[in-house]
Amino acid sequence: MAVTGIFNVSRCFLGQCVQRQIFRCYASSTVPSFKAKDVEIKRTKSPAPKPDVSKLKFGHHFSDHMLEIDWTSENGWGQPVICPMHNFQIHPGAKCLHYATELFEGMKAYRGDDDKIRLFRPMENMKRMLSTSERACLPLFDGRELVSLIKKLISIDADWVPKATKDQPSSLYIRPTLIGTEPTLGVIRSNEAKLFVLVGPVGPYYPTGMAPVKLLADPQFVRAWPGGSGGFKMGCNYAPTLAIQKEAEKHGCQQVLWLFGDDHQLTEVGAMNLFTFWVNEQGEKELVTAPLNGLVLPGITRKSLLDLGRKWGEFKVTERDYTMKEVTKALRENRLLEMFGAGTACVVSPIEGISYQGEMLKIPTMSNPQITNRCMKELLDIQYGRTQSDWVEYLD
Repeated sequence: MAVTGIFNVSRCFLGQCVQRQIFRCYASSTVPSFKAKDVEIKRTKSPAPKPDVSKLKFGHHFSDHMLEIDWTSENGWGQPVICPMHNFQIHPGAKCLHYATELFEGMKAYRGDDDKIRLFRPMENMKRMLSTSERACLPLFDGRELVSLIKKLISIDADWVPKATKDQPSSLYIRPTLIGTEPTLGVIRSNEAKLFVLVGPVGPYYPTGMAPVKLLADPQFVRAWPGGSGGFKMGCNYAPTLAIQKEAEKHGCQQVLWLFGDDHQLTEVGAMNLFTFWVNEQGEKELVTAPLNGLVLPGITRKSLLDLGRKWGEFKVTERDYTMKEVTKALRENRLLEMFGAGTACVVSPIEGISYQGEMLKIPTMSNPQITNRCMKELLDIQYGRTQSDWVEYLD
């Protein structure tokens, strides 16, 4: 590929090395890429009815159009096409169906109180998508060109971006996806690929909204490990968690708290990053989350909350390994104040309990959820345009 040399680094594949190198090229014109100006637009002749916003289920509705771009190792990227939503015809030997040669992103567009449509930090999604693409041996592209195409797709289906209310938060979910489509068996790089983008209106990820959740923390189940793919947004990281989710439900829990190592380090909660707000052993108020060491996904919501916390300057903000021993000790000493998950789909999800070693630990988040609520409000105010921020991009 023409990007040879950009990735000539010692690859620890713990997330950091690859992501730093990708950051240099994710919006670079030196990367062989499709161009947004070349897009072909085919509009639907049969628009679908819009769903009732008050009855939106997350991930159940899709707009009238989608974006498709094909790639081959011989010819590179083809012409981008925005076309009516349709099913794919794919060979049963396609590599994505056998070796999970695929990746995806999760983004949102928001219709603000001023009726303008905004994207939230889309280039951060491109940075992560390209990092994952390199790890999956799938083709790279210019992230800015894809964002421009996504904006064009949304502008065509602008009527599908729901109007949110305080009682009914809603948005347009954006799902860029890249799959290996070469119809050959064998565990080698795919010489054919398809990049596509789906969009559709969504309501709250959890039907219960901001209701607090309980977590199962069982160290026999591990989501990610050093040198693995846990720091990349690949479908293969999600399917193995579903059975453990069912196990959590048997214990009266809604999500899984993923632990790692003999010391039971806290990593992620369900498919979200995890935050803990406490008074640390030095007597300081501290917001802590696991570091980007390959065990957790580099979430855009995670990054945004860390940035906000540091901007506020009212408490210590830390990225480090921390353990269940520290959590239980803080609970006993009444130093643990709040815990919550954070991600694009749910934004912020408060935690009220952790089932750990046969005991349900009561987390006092809802006693005084100041940081949890503040994080939620600050992000939503930016996303819906109530607070001005350079984190948002408007449609062209």
